[in-house]
Amino acid sequence: MHFYRERLFAPPLWWVVGMVTMLTFGAIVWTGFDLLITIAVFGALIAVTAAFLVNWGQAVIEVTAGELRAGPATLPLTMVGEVRALSEAQARALRGPRADPAAHTLIRPYLRDAVYIEVKGPDPASPYWLLATRHPARLAAAIETCRPVASPGGLNMT
Repeated sequence: MHFYRERLFAPPLWWVVGMVTMLTFGAIVWTGFDLLITIAVFGALIAVTAAFLVNWGQAVIEVTAGELRAGPATLPLTMVGEVRALSEAQARALRGPRADPAAHTLIRPYLRDAVYIEVKGPDPASPYWLLATRHPARLAAAIETCRPVASPGGLNMT
């Protein structure tokens, strides 16, 4: 069962700007060549731009009963510590000057908000995950809802 699922597709404006930019660049390159080369140049530029934007949009963030998936990476919810929905300024700081190079990040330049997820456990691979999202409060709430709660006796209960 999925408690949260979001695909990080590029917004339509990025498609428009990308295609207009490539068409402009193609018009510059086209000058002086014959029609066949012109068609090949425009086709290649548009295909590369579309492939780039589609590839960025393949990333999915998903919260299930036992784990968090962000792109190809998974994190068991038993290893989740603090979870915070970040404002735009907080997310910018963690993407930039306050970033830890060992952190796992799934960010996109067209998504300004993010969620901070502390990773706990013996020798974690990364100290935290930083996930860009359109709905930071909903993602943080889904993670909090799905993760196991430690009982006073030290046993994990769901």
